[in-house]
Amino acid sequence: MTRTFTYQALPMRVQLGVGALTRLPAEVEHLGLQRVLVICAPDQQHTGERVAAALGDRAAGVLAEATMHVPIEIAARARDRAEELGADGCVTVGGGSAVGLGKAIALEFGLPVIAVPTTYAGSEMTPVWGLTEGGRKRTGRDPRVLPRSVIYDPELTVSLPAAMSVTSGINAIAHAVEALYAPDASPIISLMAEEGVRALTDALPRVVADGADLDARADAQYGAWLCGACLGGTTMSLHHKLCHTLGGTLDLPHAQTHTVVLPHALAHNQPAAPDAVAALSRALGGVPDPARALWDRAADLGAPTSLRQLGMAEADIPRIVELATEQPYANPRPVTPAGIEALVRAAWAGEPPHGSH
Repeated sequence: MTRTFTYQALPMRVQLGVGALTRLPAEVEHLGLQRVLVICAPDQQHTGERVAAALGDRAAGVLAEATMHVPIEIAARARDRAEELGADGCVTVGGGSAVGLGKAIALEFGLPVIAVPTTYAGSEMTPVWGLTEGGRKRTGRDPRVLPRSVIYDPELTVSLPAAMSVTSGINAIAHAVEALYAPDASPIISLMAEEGVRALTDALPRVVADGADLDARADAQYGAWLCGACLGGTTMSLHHKLCHTLGGTLDLPHAQTHTVVLPHALAHNQPAAPDAVAALSRALGGVPDPARALWDRAADLGAPTSLRQLGMAEADIPRIVELATEQPYANPRPVTPAGIEALVRAAWAGEPPHGSH
């Protein structure tokens, strides 16, 4: 059989290693930037100020206002602040919330973004942006929002608690899982996805066992990089649609929601995605049922296993099902209200993924 596929490489630089943060000033200079705004969440302000200090005169200031799902009001305020300070670029420090806010500024002004991740979310590797307005999260793709440079320093993740390390890592794994059955998958993306899942599922138990293990944290960052690049290069399917709906509508925590939904979305799609199942089986050490294996591993690592735990009410299920099915999108198995309701109910109740008993 002759292979036919398209692969678009994303233009960015990646630096990974202990002490990589020391290379940030040179990276800012390499991009020709003079004054960069450091963006972080309120609980990362100390790290943001540390990064600004490392930049010296090239730091225009620190904006510690990033929050989940990028509310449009916060994005507007950040854009105004960047303009007021005369910033010609942004350095995002933190997880998906900080990267998302930097992307919102890039979308409006075209300011280049340098990402310094402190979690394993992987959004720093994608041209995907998201904004929440009026309880609905809109997402899109634009090459302007792709970070020009990413600096992975495992020392910056040591303060990430074990619970957040796990959910952040499983969030990244979700990107790779969906890339394996995406309509625009390619052999290159599939290789990255399988290796990303392998690296993260190997690293996360070591991170939980010893939070100061820099080798484990570097391996997790390596896995997150690969998984994030998969999301950047392929079309999102059922899993991400559900998580965006849950997050934007109910304001559920991002990484934890991905963690709970992933095994159920995968179990739903497994019968229609045999190649993805084979790749995930290899990545997970030869397991026969990747969906159940991911559910078991999340539980073993102390991660949440039900949407009820995250604050979702059973009465919210019909609205989520309606929103998740109202517009067609690519998915290997047909998306029907009955199928999605069964999936969401199992995820809400914390049952093992259906089809994986």
